[in-house]
Amino acid sequence: MAGEEEAKRYPFSAPHRLDMDPAYAEIRANEGLIRVQPPFGRAAWLATRYEDVKTVLGDPRFSRARALENGDEPSLIPMGPGPNTIVTTDPPHHSRLRRVVAKAFTQRRIEQLRPRVQEIVDGLIDDMEEKGPPSDLVHDFARPQPGKVVFELMGVPYSDREQVQEWTEIALSTPFSGYTPEEKKAAFGKMRAYMPGVIAAKAENPGEDLLTVLVTARDDEDRLTEEETVDLAVAVLVTGNETTADQILNLAWLLLSHPEHLAMLRAAPEKIPQAIDEMLRYVPLATGAMFPRVATEDVRLGDVLVREGEAVLPSMASANRDEAAFPNAGELDFDRESNQHLALGHGVHRCLGAQLARMELQVAFESLLDRFPDLRLVKPAEEVPWRKGTLHRAPQELLVTW
Repeated sequence: MAGEEEAKRYPFSAPHRLDMDPAYAEIRANEGLIRVQPPFGRAAWLATRYEDVKTVLGDPRFSRARALENGDEPSLIPMGPGPNTIVTTDPPHHSRLRRVVAKAFTQRRIEQLRPRVQEIVDGLIDDMEEKGPPSDLVHDFARPQPGKVVFELMGVPYSDREQVQEWTEIALSTPFSGYTPEEKKAAFGKMRAYMPGVIAAKAENPGEDLLTVLVTARDDEDRLTEEETVDLAVAVLVTGNETTADQILNLAWLLLSHPEHLAMLRAAPEKIPQAIDEMLRYVPLATGAMFPRVATEDVRLGDVLVREGEAVLPSMASANRDEAAFPNAGELDFDRESNQHLALGHGVHRCLGAQLARMELQVAFESLLDRFPDLRLVKPAEEVPWRKGTLHRAPQELLVTW
């Protein structure tokens, strides 16, 4: 094994729009795995090839829980000891938590939500039309759409959205954001302290929402503790709001900066679902690989033997640009077949809200292209400002006209 002193600093460079650092392609073509040292925690192997990343995500010999055991999880942000949540545990603990939340994310339930999502999107577009161009898709569309959807899905007061969003942005910021570790820890603590009151109110007045499902689960075979209920609620609220909003913005910028692809979808809107999957494959949402796994025994990945106890960071963004899995992987291809991308994960930790996210993105872009047939950027694509110091890439402002 290469010594930790030989580990390469990671991430390799600051994110630039949706560009992938050339180092990923070089590693895929050569070693496949290299030792890296992220800003926090210990050194780890970085997996870059599709098959290797898929193995790390899906093979039970790689443990998510063991990555957190010693408080030295390789990470882009300071982690330290934390609660056993749905994103930090292995089966069977993970399976029990996932069963509870999965009740709110069945295909039937997602389709039942579609009319409400359409209503929310139509209302936002109505407001944009009434105010007239230009409009900032960040504040006028991308942020409020998934916010309203997930807060209603959860049964959390939408009036609290701005405060929750502020806590989330601070808690998930990188060292380049300017926030101190103490400020990030405090923001996360405030978010967790907020939840018990909302949960208690839901116990008094249950409804047809996810919080009711979580509260009810305390009384059946998948009984949840108070801490588990809070952690699950926070996890769904954060991922269902921030992640989807960021992807709406990334996909909008990508589409509006590729006029030939935009023209294709305007001429054939039935291709939008397939195009969304291709854009999800293409977009490197995270600014670096996250959620490491630890090998529970010696495992060979390509030409590298990962020893028991060593951590591996799976780069899903790099895997999605692997030419061995996706011919012409560096190009957008809305006619791509068999698009088994890893943007939404793989294995037991595959994103629970994948179907909801896809549905929200479909409704968003079907509606935007239908209502604004001449939708276009106000500024050249290369002049659009991007957020800095965050775990996810996304435009800071996305001005459009029509």
